[in-house]
Amino acid sequence: MPGKVFLDSNILIYAQDKSSPDKQNKSRELIAALTESGDGVISTQVMQEFYVAATRKLAVEPLAAKNVLKTFSVFEVIQITPGLIQDAIDCSILNELSFWDALVLAAASAAGCTNVLSEDMNSGQTILGVKVNIPFLKVKG
Repeated sequence: MPGKVFLDSNILIYAQDKSSPDKQNKSRELIAALTESGDGVISTQVMQEFYVAATRKLAVEPLAAKNVLKTFSVFEVIQITPGLIQDAIDCSILNELSFWDALVLAAASAAGCTNVLSEDMNSGQTILGVKVNIPFLKVKG
């Protein structure tokens, strides 16, 4: 996948999810590859979503989840701004997406990403110049 790649929070969560070993392995491979290439991008929204999901859904201890969040500093981090929120609202309305998915796409577009890795949107669609890819389509459990 050439160019900058935006990681949605579900990709980061699966890297911690022992109940889905195939998805966990795939997520870890993707994260490692993007760390090595320097092409990984996340946003402050993704960081917040990761923390909440890790502590609530996966029962990760809060300080352990905080330490995992620190490791994400290897990625470019996009700050969610009022302008990005406005862009996400427009994107949500025009593309009939949830606001949160639209905010991921707006942040990815603002960062100049060519792709977003997510499980929450339709694979193959391009919105705001960013192509959505679901890396788990051939991976079970």
